[in-house]
Amino acid sequence: MGEYVIKLPDVGEGVAEAELVEWQVKVGDLVREDAVLAAVMTDKATVEIPSPVDGEIVWLGAEIGDTVAIGSPIVRLKVAGEGNVKAGTEPGGEAGAKITPTPGPAGASHRSRPSFGPPQVGEGQPSAPKAEAKPAPPLPERASVRESEPVTESPSPLWGGARGRGTAVDEGTASVAAPRPEGEKPLASPAVRLRAKEAGVDLRRIRGSGPAGRILHEDVDAFLARGPQLAKVSGLARNEAVEDIKIIGLRRKIAEKMALAKSRIPHITYVEEIDVTALEDLRSALNKEKRSGAERPKLTLLPFLMRAMVKTIADQPNINALFDDEAGIVHQHGGVHIGIAAQTPSGLVVPVVKHAEARDIWDCAAEVFRLAEAARSGTATRDELSGSTITITSLGAMGGVATTPVINHPEVAILGVNKMMVRPVWDGTQFMPRKMMNLSSSFDHRVIDGWDAAVFIQRIKTLLETPALIFVD
Repeated sequence: MGEYVIKLPDVGEGVAEAELVEWQVKVGDLVREDAVLAAVMTDKATVEIPSPVDGEIVWLGAEIGDTVAIGSPIVRLKVAGEGNVKAGTEPGGEAGAKITPTPGPAGASHRSRPSFGPPQVGEGQPSAPKAEAKPAPPLPERASVRESEPVTESPSPLWGGARGRGTAVDEGTASVAAPRPEGEKPLASPAVRLRAKEAGVDLRRIRGSGPAGRILHEDVDAFLARGPQLAKVSGLARNEAVEDIKIIGLRRKIAEKMALAKSRIPHITYVEEIDVTALEDLRSALNKEKRSGAERPKLTLLPFLMRAMVKTIADQPNINALFDDEAGIVHQHGGVHIGIAAQTPSGLVVPVVKHAEARDIWDCAAEVFRLAEAARSGTATRDELSGSTITITSLGAMGGVATTPVINHPEVAILGVNKMMVRPVWDGTQFMPRKMMNLSSSFDHRVIDGWDAAVFIQRIKTLLETPALIFVD
């Protein structure tokens, strides 16, 4: 028997370090080649780390939330044969100096714009050469053997995070969650789902201790150990538990980004009410229109707003800009690259519709649909998630009456779409039902004055309330 050390591989594109966001194994587990051991996140992607060999985990070199330098040992296995290190050497070796706890948001330094692409598993292979192809030695039977398996995720209201160690959670209730709403799918791997199903356990009753509330095997074990009677805990019982949730992964990057924007940019927010009755009538008519041989995407309000922004920016190009506040330079762009803030199961991401000025209404709709699907599935590329010059944010039907959007640093403006609703509007003689919607928009007051902000939004209001103007050159 020998020992084999797996180092954090080069995840590409000049990345020097990565944040450990998930372990999928623990000490004592038996793993096979290609089994996923962990996931790390860089500023550009989330990457799964597979095992290049069969073996037993004997050492894990970092905790969730730690920042690990590329090339640092992260896993040590006991393997058949000689392995790749001398037996008895210090676990982790030089790694200890390269793994650093991640500072909290208050002490976090600025990182580049979050950008996430598909997992680059191919680049994540350790540099150590593989042994010659030969039948893998049989592993001892153990219930905890974990094969590489796809992870099924579902939207979760929880922010990504791992529970800190040493929390004050009441051990008596730690494994039991309040019943989730009917239809909500808890976050868990297929293996965990199968085990829960075989045990007759409803996963919606189990509190997950993994990142983003993922339910792990040990959570199912704890639930079964406590017995079904805890499921009958009264909702009126006092709950003294305090749960420490470490902010990691995408949630940490979002936190850093928002903190940077609010600390550096003096926001001015302008809210305007817009009558979109005519626009909704036009949108409905266009969606019903059938053209032989033409495949057009279904139109939402978003592409109309994008086209209205393009026309307005032509008169106010200073709105479409990036402010380099350290150099004291405003980079005013000719191309209008509109970021679309999108909520995904993993968190907030902003795919970018490039060159909206060169796209018609249907092209804008098609590109928004394509990027939204890529963002939700986690397949959006780095280029698709970067390069915006202005951003739209919308909470859809949950959009409320008004919001205070946070500017996507280093841009100078963001438009927030609020919920559309039918309201009574006085037309001079009587109240009429009209479809109304608010736009809540924020501007960098160092670059954009209140007057300019008002002119910008009033022009967009005119275009949306008289949608034929959107199509007039």
